[in-house]
Amino acid sequence: MTDEEVQALQVELESTRAELEGVRAEKGTFARELDTKGAAIGELEQVVADRDSEVAALKQAVAESDEVLTNVRDSLAQAVSSYRPLVVQANPDVLDELVSGDSIEAINQSVEHAQGFISRVKQGLEAEAAKTRVPVGAPQRTLPDLSALSPREKIRYAIGGKR
Repeated sequence: MTDEEVQALQVELESTRAELEGVRAEKGTFARELDTKGAAIGELEQVVADRDSEVAALKQAVAESDEVLTNVRDSLAQAVSSYRPLVVQANPDVLDELVSGDSIEAINQSVEHAQGFISRVKQGLEAEAAKTRVPVGAPQRTLPDLSALSPREKIRYAIGGKR
């Protein structure tokens, strides 16, 4: 081998060594990035695990809330069903068929409508009774209306000659 070839090989060797150092530095950078990303992945996995446990706890709370809600609905239905007879008993002038509803507000509203209906019926009956009212006792004595009679008829009436 000639000196030129050796020198070319040495230049190539130096170039390869520099390239190797660049690759080693790049490998170190990638290793650090990989470690950083691995740590970030570990943290994210922990966050996901924490969130999963929170989701499980929330699902449990929702299930318990649903059970409580069902109990409250049952209690409300029982309260409404026992409220209706009390309302009917407290309002004897209202027909129990007019009191209906599946909530306390609906029952109260139906009672108000029924009471309004009953008051309108009472007013109508009172107005009709007032029209056909007969005075108590004997009617008042009033003189007959003589303005339509002729003078001769008036004289006859006054004398007592009623024909």
